[in-house]
Amino acid sequence: MQFIDQAEIDVKAGDGGDGLVAFHREKYVPAGGPSGGNGGHGGSVILKAVENLQTLLDFRYAHKFKAKDGQRGGPKNMTGASGDDLIIEVPCGTMVYDAETDEVLGDLVAPNQTLLIAQGGKGGLGNKHFLSNRNRAPERALPGLPGEEKLVRLELKLLAEVGIIGLPNAGKSTLISALSAARPKIADYPFTTLVPNLGVVRKPTGDGTVFADIPGLIEGAHQGTGLGHDFLRHIERTRVLLHLIDVTQEDPIAAYHTIQSELEAYGRGLEDRPQIVALNKIDAATSDPERVEAIAQELEALTQTSIFTISAVARIGLDPLLQKVWQSLEEAESEAIVELGEGNLSIVSSQ
Repeated sequence: MQFIDQAEIDVKAGDGGDGLVAFHREKYVPAGGPSGGNGGHGGSVILKAVENLQTLLDFRYAHKFKAKDGQRGGPKNMTGASGDDLIIEVPCGTMVYDAETDEVLGDLVAPNQTLLIAQGGKGGLGNKHFLSNRNRAPERALPGLPGEEKLVRLELKLLAEVGIIGLPNAGKSTLISALSAARPKIADYPFTTLVPNLGVVRKPTGDGTVFADIPGLIEGAHQGTGLGHDFLRHIERTRVLLHLIDVTQEDPIAAYHTIQSELEAYGRGLEDRPQIVALNKIDAATSDPERVEAIAQELEALTQTSIFTISAVARIGLDPLLQKVWQSLEEAESEAIVELGEGNLSIVSSQ
């Protein structure tokens, strides 16, 4: 399935129905008072996050959405029927922006979470509302108000806890296939992965953790070069980054610096995200183990952390790597709880 992670839609809420000018008429009551009802309210446009959608592909073909208008008021003080709301389903993880101002309208993360993006117009008042001591037979009613119209930009950010990053052909798709039941397209050339792949990896407790194989980044990605911004944004929601480096390439250290530079240039906290570095394809470097060890030691000096040596295709070294991932996730969760607690304390103390 083609992965579509951006879309623009034009939404229009329903207009309110017009108020009615009418008078009460019945036998023996020749001069009844005003009885025109109010118009019904227009339907609103609402976005709803659902679990069974993974892309914004549907919006490639459907750009315009309009909710139902409210109905005109009726005689005998009857209010017109309100227009039905229009519910538009989007994948969980969809960010919603006003396309004209870039204002963030909402972030739909949880299943069944909703966001009102265009308010329906109010119904107009019928002539009964204009009855007064000076005007016993008002012939005035108000039209319904127009519903809001808005150009909205949708951006899907994957809801994965672990993002696998690295240069093209570092072995990211092979790793996610080895760790999970995901079966991404794999071949021995750069940019095999043109869409993010998701895989669920089971913890020892049995709980599932979502890993995202982010397509290969290249120098200049933060400026949109190559796959650029289209995929850097998917890393934003991850809690831990797994940086995969092909140990068989000419300069693995330069490859590490390239990715780090792109994360720092893109910003948004990516450069500070907990990161695990692993040298991949050690099965193809058995003829020169000293080189692998030297590269690992240089990276350890750079990162001040342990460097893992693995082979995704031969499934070598994956268990220690996963143990480190679980540990990093627990630490990230603990830090988030501490930050939340500190935030609550500051709020309490300010009262």
